[in-house]
Amino acid sequence: MEAIIHYFETIPSSHRTLILVGGLTIFWVLESAVPLVTGEYKKWRHAGINFFFTFTTIVVNFLLAFILVKGSDWAVANDFGILQWLDLPLWAMAIVGLLLMDFFGAYLAHWTEHRVPLLWRFHLVHHTDQNVDTTTANRHHPGESVIRFVFTTAAVVLLGAPIWLVFLYQSMSVILSQFNHANITVPRGIDRALRTVFVTPDMHRVHHHYQLPYTDTNFGNIFSVWDRFFGTYSELDNRELVYGVDTHMEEEHHWSIRTMLGIPFRRR
Repeated sequence: MEAIIHYFETIPSSHRTLILVGGLTIFWVLESAVPLVTGEYKKWRHAGINFFFTFTTIVVNFLLAFILVKGSDWAVANDFGILQWLDLPLWAMAIVGLLLMDFFGAYLAHWTEHRVPLLWRFHLVHHTDQNVDTTTANRHHPGESVIRFVFTTAAVVLLGAPIWLVFLYQSMSVILSQFNHANITVPRGIDRALRTVFVTPDMHRVHHHYQLPYTDTNFGNIFSVWDRFFGTYSELDNRELVYGVDTHMEEEHHWSIRTMLGIPFRRR
């Protein structure tokens, strides 16, 4: 456990980049080997659009990262936050911390974006993708990247999360998000076993169905427990899914970067 803590306390930026690029590469290859949806689409053009939003997400998080680090350092130095008050052994802090970081930083943020109209305007850019694959994981409007950062920073301070836990959570979040958006076929038995703990592609893809009520279900990112606990868990045969969001099904809403950047600021 100490080795894991030391690694994530001092994880180089190059390693964090490798996690992002390595995950995309692995799931991209798997999408070619065992795809769920085999219909033709402009995969490289589609990826280029999503890579643009991946880049803007990286820039936003890089520019604001010092706030996250300072928040974690302050909480730990002042014994502030749930994890500081519980005085757990390291292995238990890791488990409880990851669960709660996933709740506050991912589930609650995601649920709120679907409930608050102003936040939804930014988040729906993610939902306009009509060809969901592993590159969709990072398809976030720069405004949404800021919104997610605020939730994550608040979670770090509220929990009193040490920086090793923050970087461990972010690394897991990147990989699991790429996994649960991937256009891959997971054998039903394996999917059922995995989704008792983790969000799987078959589970998360339901969230990308173009119509309610499915759009407002399966908000989880790493752990499936929060959707089950709060009653937002749902299932739908993935072969019946139509990706997108019914208010923005025009081609320009999922192929034009300029149009997508302007979506939050247009009256509709």
